[in-house]
Amino acid sequence: MATCFLSSYWLKQQFIIVVFLFTVISSISLPVNGCFTSIFSFGDSMSDTGNSIEISVLETGKLPDGAFPPNGRTFFHRPTGRACDGRLVIDFLVGGAGGLNSSFPGIYNPNTNVSLVDEVNSFIQFLNLRTDFKQLLRNSLIVMGEIGGNDYSHAFKQGKSIEDVRNFVLPIVDSITSSINELIELGAVTFLVPGNFPVGCFASYLTLFQGSDKDQYDPLTGCLTWLNQFSQNHNQLLRKELEKIRNLHPDTNIVYADYYSTTLRIYNSPNKFGFKETLKACCGTGGLYNYNLSRACGYPPLRRCCNDPSSYMSWDGIHYTEAVNRLITNVVFEELMNSIHSLNNLCPASTINKLRMIYPKSEM
Repeated sequence: MATCFLSSYWLKQQFIIVVFLFTVISSISLPVNGCFTSIFSFGDSMSDTGNSIEISVLETGKLPDGAFPPNGRTFFHRPTGRACDGRLVIDFLVGGAGGLNSSFPGIYNPNTNVSLVDEVNSFIQFLNLRTDFKQLLRNSLIVMGEIGGNDYSHAFKQGKSIEDVRNFVLPIVDSITSSINELIELGAVTFLVPGNFPVGCFASYLTLFQGSDKDQYDPLTGCLTWLNQFSQNHNQLLRKELEKIRNLHPDTNIVYADYYSTTLRIYNSPNKFGFKETLKACCGTGGLYNYNLSRACGYPPLRRCCNDPSSYMSWDGIHYTEAVNRLITNVVFEELMNSIHSLNNLCPASTINKLRMIYPKSEM
């Protein structure tokens, strides 16, 4: 079993790297074996299994925060480039990019100038090197997202108003759906498209907007309701546009992964799922939410983190712990099983039975 990262770079004016890595995960675990020959994952740091190390060094000459301890302590016992204590959803099923490129008016991404468009263009260049690319795509799962979180986060941190940031939603969703349509034309038939998370529960946002009026917080969860409503608006538009694609291409399998509702259920009932801390980050520098906008987890010499990451939802104020990612995966797998009408043709019955043992029916 192996994880393979394929990278393509093109140099433009003065050797500026403009194309990001995309992740190819092949034969890494049962959900691939017998079902899909490959999984191609496009997304941001929520799904980045280590590409950020290479792209960060190439763009800035520096390692990203995810390349330093205590990242990776739970499962890998070393930093791998993942912004997590352990595994991500994509790891269980078988990134930092945004939906818009850095030239889009109003957004400056200080971490990378890479967009979803760059990732897909890089992927198409890779496909052009293969004579069997149509068959490859037909037998592969395309994971498109989560996308947009970085764009919104950077805009809010730069002082943009909620009205301004709402103007980014349509072009971000359009970037996602355009990429899906482009890959369908090339032969892809099965997509998993996650929505955005309830970002009003993220320590990064709670710190950024700390001191907001009391009525702006959900009394049960402590999350900022207006930010969660913003995420819901993104997700509603995304689902609407995905339905249009399904109607245009009835032979495709487009599964929406409801990250928002899944994680919000945990915030609403943390004890049920074994979490003692929902809003405060496990790895951080102190303060109400243990998050500092200028000193991220792994930022030298920040090495402190909680004793038990599995009891925390938030790893670093932006990304979830492995414990949360595992729960999300169980729900995503159910959605895949229930939504892909041709899954029985893709997977032998014996494989599906094994998968149901690995991912028992979620209580969420």
